[in-house]
Amino acid sequence: MSGRSVVVVVSVFTVFAVTLGKNIPDFGPYYTASGMILLPYAEIKEPFNAYFDLENNRSRIDYYGGMVQTYQRGDQQPFGISYKVAPLTTETVFNDRTCFEVNGTHDGEVLAQAIIPDLSEFTYKGEISCKWGTCEQWVQAIEVGDVVSRYRFLLTRGKDGTPVPRMYEMKGYDNLIGSHYDKYVLHYLEFDQAKPDSTLFDLPSDLECHGFPGPGSGRIHKVEINPMHELIHRDDSHIKEAFEDFKEAHNVTYQHEKEHTHRLHRFRHNYRFIKSHNRKGKSFVLKVNHLADRSDDEISYLRGRLPSKGKTNNGLFFNKKAYKKKDVPAQVDWRLNGAVTPVKDQAICGSCWSFGTTGSIEGALFVKTGKLVKLSEQSLIDCSWGFGDNGCDGGEEWRAYEWVMKHGGIATDESYGSYLGTDGYCHHNDSTVEIGAKIVSYVNVTSGDEEALKMAIAVHGPVAVGIDAAHKSFSFYSHGVFYEPDCKSGPDDMDHAVVAVGYGELNGEPYWLIKNSWSTYWGNDGYILMSRKDNICGVTTDATFVNIA
Repeated sequence: MSGRSVVVVVSVFTVFAVTLGKNIPDFGPYYTASGMILLPYAEIKEPFNAYFDLENNRSRIDYYGGMVQTYQRGDQQPFGISYKVAPLTTETVFNDRTCFEVNGTHDGEVLAQAIIPDLSEFTYKGEISCKWGTCEQWVQAIEVGDVVSRYRFLLTRGKDGTPVPRMYEMKGYDNLIGSHYDKYVLHYLEFDQAKPDSTLFDLPSDLECHGFPGPGSGRIHKVEINPMHELIHRDDSHIKEAFEDFKEAHNVTYQHEKEHTHRLHRFRHNYRFIKSHNRKGKSFVLKVNHLADRSDDEISYLRGRLPSKGKTNNGLFFNKKAYKKKDVPAQVDWRLNGAVTPVKDQAICGSCWSFGTTGSIEGALFVKTGKLVKLSEQSLIDCSWGFGDNGCDGGEEWRAYEWVMKHGGIATDESYGSYLGTDGYCHHNDSTVEIGAKIVSYVNVTSGDEEALKMAIAVHGPVAVGIDAAHKSFSFYSHGVFYEPDCKSGPDDMDHAVVAVGYGELNGEPYWLIKNSWSTYWGNDGYILMSRKDNICGVTTDATFVNIA
């Protein structure tokens, strides 16, 4: 039990420690607090409520208004237990309130989790003006190799002189890569030194706690079950371990230490975003995937759809009157009929528009002939420049349709040659190239009309659609019905081309079944369920299908 004794002794000792004649602030053995965690590099604003009882070695921290509750019970033998109560959605349950637990060990006891850092090694830097009036400023700088981490803590004083925490800030600079690698801020909104009611530390009586399902080391689960630990105790070992797992899973190596350091920092912010999102208990879950070490700018290169602002195409008008409601079932999944080729990987190339094009033509060809033929995205990348497409630097589906109509069809993938992930020489007219499909026209599905898109999918097969995919939540989607309130739906905002291969409903949530071209490592084996509510992300804004010759 020596670990616990050290914590208590340090807490008492720091009351009498002196830095430049100023006593170290004593926030007491108990408190109740609320605040906000800001992680600007990860685009996170996460509210929390904390209940701290050092005397009994127990604490509780809730996130997102109690959506996720974490308990640190150092009072439970032999080495303490951490608990997490959160909603769980699987293939069989939906938002089922679940309790997870991780036992402490001899080398890693579970202790009461503070939300205020230990200030015994901080230096008092005097008073400054702040939005709360006059603040005491306490600072610390830690240098390890090329990394310099600077910490700042602001507090005010109550009428009786008791300290009130206001802000805790960390800024990290890495001299190796020459940039700030990290920043986080804790804003304390409410703080009360009254002893929390003991019942706040009781787990819900109707839940039975168990370990985490699936893979993952004990160290990673131990820290993830207590997210505040990383920020207060400056422990990112779980992130470094997760990064090693990521590199192994995706066979990733880096040329030199500088690149490795840069990628670790990018991974850190994406990892935090993923974990924070999953604590919200939304209708969809995120995961670490093959994009987790990339920056937002790098991921944006995969979104190569270039909308023609203000320009109309030659597509035909969609006539809803020609369709009968009986032909539009409640649920469609063209994969089950064999109309969809395997998920592909566009690699580091902004060629999503070519995959949207081939996906719609492949589907229409199957509906007409019953044959599934893989068509060549590479031929479109190489050859359709004269119609306004720009190869790996972006394009648009209707421009590719126009090229296909003028040049007598689109080549099969097998005869044209494998996908390169880069701009290549056009050889569409070579004698060895076999035409896989010819089209006579393409149709613009009525913009913003959900029923029209359902009709098009049900009758004509997979449909090419443009979406707004410029969101981290899309980049790291895993499963569930995707609903991103920040998504746009205007025609000029459609920056990514995908294929709608069906629609349906999951746990009362209506969705579009969307095939992406970011490999099976992304999403649910390369697919995403996108909500049909509010035309989220513009699925119905700019959809097209083709008529086979």
